[in-house]
Amino acid sequence: MNNELPSPFWKWQFASDNVAPMCPEAMEAMNQANADWSPSYGDDPWTQRAKQRIQDFFETDCSIYFVFSGSAANAMTLSHYCQPYHAVICSPTGHVVTDEASGPEFFIGGGKLIHVDGPHGKVDPEGIEPVFVRGHDIHSPKPRVLSVTQTTEMGGVYTPEELNRLGAIARRRDLVFHMDGARFFNAVEALGVAPRAITWEVGVDALSLGATKNGGPLCEAIVFFNQEGLEEMEWRRKMGGQLASKQRYLSAPFHALMQPQVWSRNARHANTCARQLVDGLAEIEGITLRFPVEANAVFIRMPEPLAQGLWDKGWHFYPFSEVDAYRLMCSWNTDTDAIQAFLADAQELAGRVC
Repeated sequence: MNNELPSPFWKWQFASDNVAPMCPEAMEAMNQANADWSPSYGDDPWTQRAKQRIQDFFETDCSIYFVFSGSAANAMTLSHYCQPYHAVICSPTGHVVTDEASGPEFFIGGGKLIHVDGPHGKVDPEGIEPVFVRGHDIHSPKPRVLSVTQTTEMGGVYTPEELNRLGAIARRRDLVFHMDGARFFNAVEALGVAPRAITWEVGVDALSLGATKNGGPLCEAIVFFNQEGLEEMEWRRKMGGQLASKQRYLSAPFHALMQPQVWSRNARHANTCARQLVDGLAEIEGITLRFPVEANAVFIRMPEPLAQGLWDKGWHFYPFSEVDAYRLMCSWNTDTDAIQAFLADAQELAGRVC
């Protein structure tokens, strides 16, 4: 196989699903939204149609707020529910912990993130109850939110049964149940269930719904299934710098991505490519799988010289020191030729260093 670069960025494909371009439907929708004048600050028809499509997707009435990034979606949501003396229960590897630069704590105004670890980046239900007996009553932060990531930062997918158990704990302990859904579409496709089955039907109150990683430009949505107490959410979004004046450029691509034939195709392709990648890696000496591949993330262990050799050849992927592994991500447009080229380079290098 010819491993020459078809383009300067071909070998970036496994760095992240953020490096992928917009999918054609999202780009076309943005072009259509740009064809004429339109009302500002979300009063445009694109925003209204996108909200309706999200409600249809989840088969329920819900309140929706478009923002620029997943970090903002998480921070805005958690700060809506929390006072500075509150705490958020979450995984120590969750995005709200490792990748928000203390954004949730900043927007809450001093809230604490309490870590409950579990397999595959999940929150272990058995670890939640001890949170309520630690510390000294009012002298300690008060747990207010249970936040999970779907899919997890380690590529794990919460099943409806797992979420139902967590939702029951949240209700019993009067916790808000929040889901960081940066890769929510990959989870839905992997599970083959209706979106409602892993959100409001299992007690999720609020969802940070990500479209960027599924072929969008820079569009995320905060979805409130529990719509109580949202009277001031618009002010919170504005204060946080997340109210777009030309909001149609966020909502139009979101509307396009929410078409079943688009979001499912994009997520399915990413998940399938991850499976193809890990099947090939399993045949290479010195490479072992760190976690089961359940969606579009592949975590492997390999000798450092092998990883360095792949970097030297121009491939881009990240080390995850938290779990002693290297992560390779697949996206909606990962090229299967790139998978074969990466595997060929890895095979060649493994023969020399392993």
